[in-house]
Amino acid sequence: MERPEIVALLLVGLLIGTGVGSAYARARRGWADYQTVRKTVPGARRAAWLLIKVATTKIGIIALLLVGAVAYAAAGPGDDPAAPGRTPGPSATPSERQGR
Repeated sequence: MERPEIVALLLVGLLIGTGVGSAYARARRGWADYQTVRKTVPGARRAAWLLIKVATTKIGIIALLLVGAVAYAAAGPGDDPAAPGRTPGPSATPSERQGR
């Protein structure tokens, strides 16, 4: 009669041991992965900030160029009579000048 009880206890122990062992192995793999990622985070963080800095600089330069282009267009050749792009209008003839 003792034999079936021992076999049942061994099977229960085997099932519990398998579950605990697989959970332990999973935890060890997770811990190793965590340590690996933890070591790479500072480098990745530095790289991300560098990319953000480069993108912000490019956006700033483009914005400055756009503002300069708008200012140049707003102050265009119509405001300065001596601008090289203007063509002179018809001049008054001497007879028209006398009538003034």
